[in-house]
Amino acid sequence: MKNVFRRNICSGSLLGILLGLTSCIESFEPKVASSAAGYLVVDGAINAQGVTTVRLSRTTPVNSKSKVPVESRASVAVETETGARYPLTETTPGTYTSAALQLPIGQRVRLAFKTASQQQYTSEFTAAKLTPALDSVTWRANRQGVQLYVSTHDETAAARYYRWEYEETWAFISAFYSLIELKNGVIGIRQEDIYHCWGNEKPTSIALGNTSRLSEDKVSAAPLALVLSTSPKLGIKYSVLVKQYALSQAEYDYWELLRKNTETLGTLFDPLPSQLSGNIHNVADAKEVVIGFVGAQTMTQRRLFIDSGELPRDWRQPTDYDKCVLDTLPRTKGGPKLEIKPQEFFRSNEYLPVGYFYLPGSSKEYILYSSADCVDCRRRGTNVKPSFWQ
Repeated sequence: MKNVFRRNICSGSLLGILLGLTSCIESFEPKVASSAAGYLVVDGAINAQGVTTVRLSRTTPVNSKSKVPVESRASVAVETETGARYPLTETTPGTYTSAALQLPIGQRVRLAFKTASQQQYTSEFTAAKLTPALDSVTWRANRQGVQLYVSTHDETAAARYYRWEYEETWAFISAFYSLIELKNGVIGIRQEDIYHCWGNEKPTSIALGNTSRLSEDKVSAAPLALVLSTSPKLGIKYSVLVKQYALSQAEYDYWELLRKNTETLGTLFDPLPSQLSGNIHNVADAKEVVIGFVGAQTMTQRRLFIDSGELPRDWRQPTDYDKCVLDTLPRTKGGPKLEIKPQEFFRSNEYLPVGYFYLPGSSKEYILYSSADCVDCRRRGTNVKPSFWQ
């Protein structure tokens, strides 16, 4: 059974719907109750020594094609058990961010917020944990691709439960380098590079580590993710930023159950999804279902770069531009003639000019062009070089 709710962070299947099975095996479309929509989802954790970011949204039915509704105009704050309060500001609709916090390790804190409809919610108080340094992020090429690994340890043995998340960035180029552009009705030299770009992705897979049954609080080369050898991300240069969080046992148990619900379900023969019990509650209605678990810890991170020259030579990464072709304006031969003026042809930005072309022995000028998707790399990323890029 697929996820019951559609969510950007794979938390849409936090609530399982039990399906009755008959003795016959037949194709069927499960009915999802409309009441399953609209549950509040809290995504984020308290960064005890840094910026805290929390996202508030609502679940939607699995068959809904609408965007995930965000919970905007809420009043959100981090509170300590001693009465201190640190407000969060709504930076984008549904996303709330604090100033850099400096909370003592071990201090009990919680998240508190009031929605625009005046409903009050709080998470349970939890002690802020110190996350140990992320010792290393390494990689190894195998038959499938690049396997990423993480290693860490805590000499005090106070961490024990870990979660990792990662963000990928990669360099890529479009199919054709454009030297000219149409600007203000005139074709001239292109001023902006739309050939070199960077892509970015934040995978939603859940990576956890548990050393509670080990004599040492040490994680050695735990598999984090696999980047397939055929991935365009590896074509030029690839970078991954890994963030590490030390969890309480209750928070770890929550994430482990969430992982099972979102990653191990798929057919009628898989285990049914389990009911997730978070630590966030409606102050006036304890029975209201609220999805999410707000922990408190510091965060450590490490970045890794992989150059394509370090990878096996027989690997071939598709560029996503394999079907791109160049044409000329006007056409040199074949197909319908294109005698339209360049200013009119390129005005819609559906096609972009690449450069000039001349047939051997002829002085007639042609303009090489292709579709904007093949020429402008900004269609698939950004041409602004990341500040961390090496």
